[in-house]
Amino acid sequence: MEFLAVVLVMMLPAIASAISQGWATSTAMNGMSRQPEAAGDMRTTLLIALAFMEALTLFSFVIAILLWTKV
Repeated sequence: MEFLAVVLVMMLPAIASAISQGWATSTAMNGMSRQPEAAGDMRTTLLIALAFMEALTLFSFVIAILLWTKV
C-alpha cells in the first residue's frame, strides 16, 4: 500500500505539470502569433512559469523518493 502512495505522489503532479505546461505553451504561442511585438515579454513570462511548474514536479519527485526510502 505504501508503494501506491509513492506512485500517486509522483504520477499526479507529473501529469498535471505536463498538461499545464502544454496548455501554457500553446496559449503563449497563440498570443505571440497574434501580437508579434509582445513576443519578448510573453517568452520571458512563459519561461518563468514553466520553471515554476517544473520545480513543483521536482519537489514531488523528492517527496516520492523520501517516501520510497522510508518504506
